[in-house]
Amino acid sequence: MSAAEGPLVVGVDTSTQSTKALVVDAATGRVVASGQAPHTVSSGAARESDPRQWWDALGEALAQCGDAAREAAAVSIGGQQHGLVTLDEQGEPVRPALLWNDVRSAPQARRLIDELGGPKAWAERTGSVPSASFTVTKWAWLAEHEPDAARAVRAVRLPHDYLTERLTGEGTTDRGDVSGTGWWASGTEAYDEGLLARVGLDPALLPRVVRPGEVAGTVRDGQGLPFSKGTLVAAGTGDNAAAALGLGLRPGVPVMSLGTSGTVYAVSQHRPADPTGTVAGFADARGDWLPLACTLNCTLAVDRVAALLNLDREAVEPGTSTTLLPFLDGERTPNLPHSSGLLYGLRHDTTAGQLLQAAYDGAVHSLLGALDLVLDADADPSAPLLLIGGGARGAAWQQTVRRLSGRPVQIPEARELVALGAAAQAAGLLTGEDAAAVARRWNTAAGPVLEAVERDEATLNRITGVLSDAAPLLERDATAH
Repeated sequence: MSAAEGPLVVGVDTSTQSTKALVVDAATGRVVASGQAPHTVSSGAARESDPRQWWDALGEALAQCGDAAREAAAVSIGGQQHGLVTLDEQGEPVRPALLWNDVRSAPQARRLIDELGGPKAWAERTGSVPSASFTVTKWAWLAEHEPDAARAVRAVRLPHDYLTERLTGEGTTDRGDVSGTGWWASGTEAYDEGLLARVGLDPALLPRVVRPGEVAGTVRDGQGLPFSKGTLVAAGTGDNAAAALGLGLRPGVPVMSLGTSGTVYAVSQHRPADPTGTVAGFADARGDWLPLACTLNCTLAVDRVAALLNLDREAVEPGTSTTLLPFLDGERTPNLPHSSGLLYGLRHDTTAGQLLQAAYDGAVHSLLGALDLVLDADADPSAPLLLIGGGARGAAWQQTVRRLSGRPVQIPEARELVALGAAAQAAGLLTGEDAAAVARRWNTAAGPVLEAVERDEATLNRITGVLSDAAPLLERDATAH
């Protein structure tokens, strides 16, 4: 292995399922070493994880990086958004973290929307209309269902904040991740104290919001990690904002991320405020905005359908008139938190491979339905759609997105874009550069482009029709008695 040309930095992606760490040459973007360790998530109605296992996984992932991690001059954490981490006076979790895909707070989301003047008022105030994914609704759920736990809380953090604080000893967050809480006002870029009072959350329990490019702190002693005391720690950010940094995104370029959840987003210079709630008006990690739409059911749901059919995930067959809405975890886009999967149009001659293709179509339909709302009106409709995330390498995903979008599709060759974006943020601390400019210098978005094909309007219209007709059924809570 050739010697690094510049200082080394570490970028971390603490996601739902695992923590990944990359040691990156800040001069070239070359990944010098990497490591990964898994997390566990509860099953059933709850989606919870013990935050301490994220720390343990970080240590294991860094240990896999070997000596390279010890040479790092700066580190940054990118993490899953929305998770509610509650800590006691000793900084220990009061209870497991409620993750983004825990939708038990759907009743609290509806109540909060009504109490604060409806969807339009929320969008204007915070940039988003809260769904059951948002942290504010999870806090409201906790206060209502576990009041003793809520009273014991002395600090409230997001997942990436938790790890950053354990590194530095200081409670910090960034504008990208905090914009997904529902208690940060996007117009003033400050905590909304009136809203916090409404849900009974003391703003003193929240972390300081670090500005883009600002140092969050330095690594303290006694952490059991390979970093030297005094190693710079960047603000970190939420996973989608980190991936946007990792791609070096410029305004107007559309991104579709295919992971456990699916997202579509683009950088914008205009503060978003979608009163329908389809688009979340997130901030990015630089100073611009990141309008984003998210679905709860993406690769995990389609893989589950493949497993039920005893098929490989690539064993799709064309020619289906069957519609499969793979809403196995409830759904956020469209906003149907109580929904379950729905199959319509089954015939004697329907094959298992066609059912699997229908699951792909249903998952991609939800994402494409939000793409036009995410993009500014002056965005180029023929610009390639950047396809990222675990599903982006799958031929069935690529071809489904290509067929249903009618756009050229570009697959960046760089992997682990969240960790790369965090690494670019860490590198920016050392060089004084904008983190997205660092990633562009690293040429992270380079990759093959699949040419556009004619958009499959018939399939899109069929799925839209079934979704509309089935809405009353999908809105019902199937578990209620």
